[in-house]
Amino acid sequence: MDEKKKKILLVDDEADIVTIVRLRLESSGYEVVVATDGKEALNTARSIIPDLIILDLMLPVMDGFHVARMLKYDAHYKNIPIIMLTAKAGEEARKTGEQVGADAYMNKPFEAEKLLAKIRELLAARNPGENEKK
Repeated sequence: MDEKKKKILLVDDEADIVTIVRLRLESSGYEVVVATDGKEALNTARSIIPDLIILDLMLPVMDGFHVARMLKYDAHYKNIPIIMLTAKAGEEARKTGEQVGADAYMNKPFEAEKLLAKIRELLAARNPGENEKK
């Protein structure tokens, strides 16, 4: 596989979650960049322009809703898919996630295979035809 690795920005302040998700993504062939608070997430997203963002909601400095809103309402970053991966269950949080532009919403604890499938689905939708080359 000589194509460029897809870059995923993983935003979570829980070290255990970061370790688990990062290892799983890297073993699936993704490049992973980590941010541990909302402000760092925003700055990192703007500097590296990831292919996809996995975003926790409950973060220090700035919550995930605010990060998503700021990225999705900026023409330079609005097409970056965002998966909200959070312990914050409930219809209200899910609706707010949709309102700020999240492309998917998954609750913790999560199944790694479902997360990977959603990542593949969103990346394929963003880059149609890319998988046909393989």
